Amino acid sequence: MGDRRIEGLALKVGPLGEHDRLLTLLSETEGVTRLAVPGARRPRSSLAAAAPLTLLELQVGGRRGLARVRQLKVHRSFAALGRHLETLAAAQSLTDLCLQLSADEDPIQGLLPMLILHLERLEALSGHRDAVLASAVQGSIHLLTLGGYSLPLQSCCRTGEPLNPPIGQWHWRCSLLPEDGFAIGSLPEARLKLNPSELALLQRLSRSDLPRRQDGTLMGPVRVWLRLLTVVEIWVRTHLPRRCRALAMLHETLTMPGLSDHDRDATGS
Repeated sequence: MGDRRIEGLALKVGPLGEHDRLLTLLSETEGVTRLAVPGARRPRSSLAAAAPLTLLELQVGGRRGLARVRQLKVHRSFAALGRHLETLAAAQSLTDLCLQLSADEDPIQGLLPMLILHLERLEALSGHRDAVLASAVQGSIHLLTLGGYSLPLQSCCRTGEPLNPPIGQWHWRCSLLPEDGFAIGSLPEARLKLNPSELALLQRLSRSDLPRRQDGTLMGPVRVWLRLLTVVEIWVRTHLPRRCRALAMLHETLTMPGLSDHDRDATGS
């Protein structure tokens, strides 16, 4: 088989044998592909730049078995996301979700550019813990929608009635039933119950931008965004092949006791 060129984002890089690396790449043309990068662990290797969160252009040889990278060119690196614990955890949660969505290796159109868009947003939000959390939740919802696992946020899964949260009626509740969706009312079998403001905020995340007030500040306190992250975790755990451990790590990072915002940033610097 002749060589071919692939452009994609390195989702994972691990050891392979004594001197090689195993590269897991997400591309628009091939979905998730696993490639051998020969000699990448040797000092001064020309292929050593195959690192996680790096946008690469590759020349790959062979289509049978584990194809091998012949040449690579780095178009962009998102390594700066590793400077802060929360941005690294958020990026890993999004890449891990893409791995699960592409488990059958069939390309999902738009998945790669959507992932890159949200990684760019995380870069811009670095150091702003609340916005990083909100961006991770929204990015997860966008990726789930592209992958065919969107949260059914428009109608009650029990009655079919529209899910129109009555803002200001604080007794009203919406119940998350992981297998089915969201039901109006406070049901005993619910995994989580949302009030009108929480549901309205969740529904707004299908839009392209984060929900902000007129003065530019982010809507919703951290505790609400953590609840919405829990909604995503439950949905992924129920409908995808395996639990997204990176989402759990993000949750743990953002609720770490005794760690101030300044300390969180300094730990990742």
